[in-house]
Amino acid sequence: MKEIYTLADLKNWEKTARNIDPPVRLAVFGDPVAHSASPLMQNAALHACAIDAQYVRFHIIPQELETALRLLPKLNFIGVNLTTPHKAAAHGLMDALDERAQRIGAINTASIDGEKLVGWNTDGFGFARAIRSEFSVDLRDLRVMVLGVGGGAGRAIAWQCALERCERLVLVNRALVKAKELERELARYFTGPRLLGPVARLETIPWEESPLRFQLSQIDLVVNATPLGMNQTDPSPVPISLLAPHLMIFDTIYKSVSTPLLRATADAGARGANGLAMLLHQGALAFEIWFNRPAPIAEMRQALVAG
Repeated sequence: MKEIYTLADLKNWEKTARNIDPPVRLAVFGDPVAHSASPLMQNAALHACAIDAQYVRFHIIPQELETALRLLPKLNFIGVNLTTPHKAAAHGLMDALDERAQRIGAINTASIDGEKLVGWNTDGFGFARAIRSEFSVDLRDLRVMVLGVGGGAGRAIAWQCALERCERLVLVNRALVKAKELERELARYFTGPRLLGPVARLETIPWEESPLRFQLSQIDLVVNATPLGMNQTDPSPVPISLLAPHLMIFDTIYKSVSTPLLRATADAGARGANGLAMLLHQGALAFEIWFNRPAPIAEMRQALVAG
């Protein structure tokens, strides 16, 4: 068994996998992919449910994605997860899409139906369940700011907030044009007046200190959906001086070491949580798609915590 497989392995899969027991039937594709904790929880789930299969990592670069995906139905795979940077690109390579994935424009899960690849997005539901479990509150009752909505998890999170009709949604992105496009897509979900005051229910702002300062006084939950924090030397995506005790901070990065943002959150006396709960719940939903049965959440959570 390898820690990480490649497209070359997949092209020669009969030889590569002939001595692997139980057989590899599930995978995650990413670039990079070594950090992915998905094998920990998915293999724990497979073991708990006595399913004769295992889940592995594949390092697939963007130019290899279509070839790799098209090989899966021929090799008896059940499904695959997609992580950075493949979520948007994989969306366009599916033979069919779940309605939610179609709206979001990105997928994180594919199931295999005969020769067809079917795309799903479990990030949004996983995020909503994580917020409920970490902060004991529902999205619909919150004023939310999402940092990094240009693609992948950030788009899925923004869509989930809209579909649950959260009180307010503020979109923040380096490339402002992408956030503006998303704002237009989500506008129909924020037409009803639910708040009194000087602020709109849906807004896009530049990633600058002054607009962030103004908006944070009108926000309950801040979500970091950027890679900032993957490295300990990264700056906080929100200036530390702007963090206040009333805020809840959710960092989608799930490293065991606290990120700069979450350390600053604790210093500010605010509540914070990392992305482990979101990883757990979106992974459980993927398992349920693949096997049409409830996921063993307790065993999956235990594997993530122990790992």
